[in-house]
Amino acid sequence: MQRETSSDTMTHDVSTHPTTIRPEDLERHRRELTGYCYRMLGSVFEADDAVQDTMLRAWRNSDTFEGRSSVRSWLYRIATNACLDMLRSRQRRARPMDMGPSSRADTALPAMLPENVWVEPIPTSRVMHDNADPAELAASRETIRFAFVSALQHLPARQRAVLILRMVLRWEATEVAELLDTSVASVNSALQRAKATMATHDLDAATSTDVVLADPRLEALLTQYVEAFERYDIARLVTLLRDDAVMSMPPFPLWLQGPEQMAAFFLGTGINCKGSRLIATSANGVPAFGSYKPDAGGGFSPWSIQLLDIVDGRITGHHNFLDTKLFAAFGLPDHLD
Repeated sequence: MQRETSSDTMTHDVSTHPTTIRPEDLERHRRELTGYCYRMLGSVFEADDAVQDTMLRAWRNSDTFEGRSSVRSWLYRIATNACLDMLRSRQRRARPMDMGPSSRADTALPAMLPENVWVEPIPTSRVMHDNADPAELAASRETIRFAFVSALQHLPARQRAVLILRMVLRWEATEVAELLDTSVASVNSALQRAKATMATHDLDAATSTDVVLADPRLEALLTQYVEAFERYDIARLVTLLRDDAVMSMPPFPLWLQGPEQMAAFFLGTGINCKGSRLIATSANGVPAFGSYKPDAGGGFSPWSIQLLDIVDGRITGHHNFLDTKLFAAFGLPDHLD
């Protein structure tokens, strides 16, 4: 399905529509629906498609809305069906860390895998409100974290929906049962199975506690990171890493562990990153950067979106997504002078 921007969403003449549902009644739910669909699908682009499909289905069928439930619940039902339809014929998205053991820095780069293999990052602003309650923000960050969204992809589609609706959005079991046209007993059973599967994944190790708690060391750490990366001072950069830090680089199914291997990669295979420039952003509730490599024609061209997991004042995850289509999704420029 061709993607449409938010500005293209509701262009019908409301005055001629036979119902009292207005475009703004639907649009006010776009951000939370995007977060829901992203957790379900693991892709910012597919989440956008699912939400756009939801909005269009809702508008076209608004004359059938009888008010027995809220507009919000009605939209979630449509969004859930859209996501389940998209997941029926699709393989599970993953991270390089889910595909096998870590590699060495001197390992030749493997062949790239297609975009639909990978869990993708999403701009934090697309799924979280800055003015929300601090406790609510902290909880939202936990459930939009990259490791959490990746773990969700291990669940069957309906279990995934049940867990998100019950544990993330805090819906009652009766509400979820009504949405999924099933029984409360089936919802409770699916939730227990989903929680058991999620418990097999180590989600605590990647928790960005400094971000959640607004640790005062965070700004200083990010400043040091930008200076070290842009100067390509790898000796300084590795001092910012924890001993258990990992680096990944989709679409390559390769990941490295430890400052020594990461330093060797930056000075070896990754040496073309030397001279890059970074622009700060935020993804999945954690600090992120648009990384631009020197362009032979002048200036700097998009190269990767970097996500940083940070724990106790040190970087524990350095994840690079080499899909330059993501730059537009993050509102980043397509070239730097």
